[in-house]
Amino acid sequence: MYEIKYHPLLEEDLKQLNNAVRIEVFKKLKKIQQSPELGLPLGNKNNMNLTGLRKIYVAKKQVRIVYEIIDAILVIYVIAIGKRENMEVYKQAEQRK
Repeated sequence: MYEIKYHPLLEEDLKQLNNAVRIEVFKKLKKIQQSPELGLPLGNKNNMNLTGLRKIYVAKKQVRIVYEIIDAILVIYVIAIGKRENMEVYKQAEQRK
């Protein structure tokens, strides 16, 4: 089973979500921990290089979890969680990558 590690700024992302969505996020993270390949691969999005990262939807596709699978050490590194509005979650992911 993969270990989940979080980007240091992820706490800020979670604070912006309501409790119900936060619970959904943690349930989805448990599923990712069991099957990391669940998320869809990201590539270039609006001139942002997100190659090697994956995304998975939460809260009826309103929120995305962006993460990286590091197979060599069995780690899922969660980089950003947030809404897609104005590509914000992807911009955060690119900066934090």
